Amino acid sequence: MSSDHPFLFASLDSHKPLTTRKVHIRRLYDVLQLAIHRNDLTRANRAWCILARCKEIHWMTLWTIGLHLLSTGVEEGDIKQLGYLRTMMLRHQEDRECILKELVLRLIMLGKYREAQDELELYLPSFPYSDNPVLHLYAGLISLYMAQPTPPSTTFNSILLREAQSHFEHTTMLDPDNVVAGAFLDKVSTLHHPTSLQLITYLH
Repeated sequence: MSSDHPFLFASLDSHKPLTTRKVHIRRLYDVLQLAIHRNDLTRANRAWCILARCKEIHWMTLWTIGLHLLSTGVEEGDIKQLGYLRTMMLRHQEDRECILKELVLRLIMLGKYREAQDELELYLPSFPYSDNPVLHLYAGLISLYMAQPTPPSTTFNSILLREAQSHFEHTTMLDPDNVVAGAFLDKVSTLHHPTSLQLITYLH
């Protein structure tokens, strides 16, 4: 098989393949990427299963592809994605920060705010997570959401409001240009006023 033809995607290996096996792997990677772009998840899964068994492929560094292939738009797919991300957190140490952001975001999107808060409370006190503005922003949004009054009460949870404020302040300190954190920090300041009864629905 000739390797003179250009490959469509060049993220597996920056060096020109010199063996037939390497050419096959690169072609299969092209098939995988094309199938993903065409939303042909069945073919993409087949290509991924073969690639993941090749010793030349460090499949854990391609964890975002595996995560995408688990997306089915149904509850079972959501559960599989959460399990996959938690497994990657344990097995792929080099990318734990990015994986944690994905995990927390998906928990928020699924309305699992308490679980998302638990994950953040576990990791945020330690470096490098403590210096990640996105994680602090997520923590602030979750605290603010959970601080909402629960009928018949009409007052916000002051402890959670303070936690939200602290996380938004951390976000703006780490990322001064983060306009989202700045806007919510102003909102928290108004909610500290005892007459404020406004409900926060931004996470819905």
